[in-house]
Amino acid sequence: MNVPHKVVPEDLKKAIEAVPKVEKLWEDITPLAKNEWICWVISGVKAETRVIRIEKAISKMKSGMRRPCCWAGCPHR
Repeated sequence: MNVPHKVVPEDLKKAIEAVPKVEKLWEDITPLAKNEWICWVISGVKAETRVIRIEKAISKMKSGMRRPCCWAGCPHR
């Protein structure tokens, strides 16, 4: 499956780069997994939701989670 790689939004990119463990995991996950994290973060309608999702994404990736859990998934599959 060829998944187009989405551009990482600047706010998510900064959050990832701020935590070396998360940055290392980000470099290791597949393009599909990256797209799912990106889609999950940007699919929040409110700005507050996006901030919360970035915080949760960083926390989950810190614990080793490679893909968003319990989410229908990226429509770009």
